[in-house]
Amino acid sequence: MRLRAGIVVFPGSNCDRDLYYALERAGMVPRFLWHAESRLPALEAVFLPGGFSYGDYLRAGAIARFAPIMKAIEEFWRKGGFVMGICNGFQVLVEAGWLPGALRRNAHGRFWCDVATVTFFGEGPLTPYLKGTYRLPVAHGEGRYVPPADFWPEWGLRYVPAPAPNGSFGAIAGFGNREGTVFGLMPHPERACDPYQGQADGLDLLRGIVRYLSA
Repeated sequence: MRLRAGIVVFPGSNCDRDLYYALERAGMVPRFLWHAESRLPALEAVFLPGGFSYGDYLRAGAIARFAPIMKAIEEFWRKGGFVMGICNGFQVLVEAGWLPGALRRNAHGRFWCDVATVTFFGEGPLTPYLKGTYRLPVAHGEGRYVPPADFWPEWGLRYVPAPAPNGSFGAIAGFGNREGTVFGLMPHPERACDPYQGQADGLDLLRGIVRYLSA
């Protein structure tokens, strides 16, 4: 059976359709979920896409974290479901407190739009399926990860070479929780899923997610 994936759409999301196409190519069956819904259909995974969720003028993800659907998503991953946030979706995960730390304004004060090289580090539930180095687009103004005191992710993604242009602590580009149920990253795998986009490393990453969820 193909994995069923929900894509949460906030007012301002602009990578939702890109992600829909990418997840289809990766072998999932995606569907859109409106942020005001309070229940989830039967799913194996939920994705929070990139873009600009409403309320970002206060702080990225600060208002979206209170969307009605977030309560259902938290219940979903705490029971073992998988949640992945990309760029603004990562910011929402952090604002919700599902991943520790904060994502602040880029150190150079500018919007960073480029193709970055990232590599997986550490040992966690997903790393056997996602080992390696990827070239993925980045496009964010608030991607500088700042951890809590004495915290370092057990597994995640790191920009190479370090230091990262956005000033992210430890060149962290993304990481997940110990259980492998919540994963956030700033790069956009959905923008690198077709040869016509000039690269397909993102498709490899998303297919790794499918292998993890199918194991």
